Amino acid sequence: MQQPTPTLAPIGQNGLELCFQTFGEPNGDPLLLVMGYTAQMISWPAGFVDALVDRGFFVTIFDNRDSGLSAKTSGDLPDGASLMARVAAGEDVAADVPYTLADMAEDALGVLDHLGIATAHVVGASMGGMIVQELAMNYADRLRSAVSIMSTTGNSEVGQADPEAMAALLTPPPTERDAAIEHMIKVNQVIAGPLWDEPTARTRSIQSYERSFYPPGGAFQLAAIAASGDRTEGLGRVDVPFLVIHGRQDPLLGVSGGFATAEAVPGADLVVLDAMGHDVPEKLWPQMADAIMGIAQRPRLDGSR
Repeated sequence: MQQPTPTLAPIGQNGLELCFQTFGEPNGDPLLLVMGYTAQMISWPAGFVDALVDRGFFVTIFDNRDSGLSAKTSGDLPDGASLMARVAAGEDVAADVPYTLADMAEDALGVLDHLGIATAHVVGASMGGMIVQELAMNYADRLRSAVSIMSTTGNSEVGQADPEAMAALLTPPPTERDAAIEHMIKVNQVIAGPLWDEPTARTRSIQSYERSFYPPGGAFQLAAIAASGDRTEGLGRVDVPFLVIHGRQDPLLGVSGGFATAEAVPGADLVVLDAMGHDVPEKLWPQMADAIMGIAQRPRLDGSR
């Protein structure tokens, strides 16, 4: 059973308006999908969501703050590149940004609270994987399992991007509609890997542009990533069933980021997909959905579910 339309509602103690939508039967196993940097909730392929619903999950997707239809941050745009350089030099810049990944993790919990869901499986892609890591580190009592897809630990020595991929991601898009859509398609092609599909990328880019075109959001989200630092030590305390999925051909967050994440989390499973880049391609939906179902069925380290 799918909600007829997405819902925009005040979430959490600060009343931040977030847009979300649910799929499947409410009595299914609750699963929250967390999307990545600048991406809207509609970036989760509908067929992949359907595959999770078919495996018994009650799936929720949502727009992170500063993306899609969710709330936008006011004020001057942070300089993400400068913040990253300062972090690399050993500075703590958390006080200099409007929010961090930890705040975005609390947004995700707020969505669950709004739906009356006490515990859930959480799955995040790219920046969403980083948010899921924050949830596993700090809110383990709310998680049944955690999945980090094509993400990394925050350690600058792993998960490095190819220069072309990073340049494509950070190049400001044109503002004119057709040019902006072509830009999004090109970025997707650069980062997606060998299973990239042009018609799918075009359809998704058009839908994303027409739903919400908001380039400033990227500056705030990049600042949140930069300010959140290295999670390796915290991941060593995670005690929920944890799965890492990564593409061997990921040009944006190299596969070493996936290996490092799995190595940091006690008992984590790692699935490396040889033909996958920085994308969730249709050919791999069944394998990814099966892996997510497998970790969801595993007891916690303390024997509970």
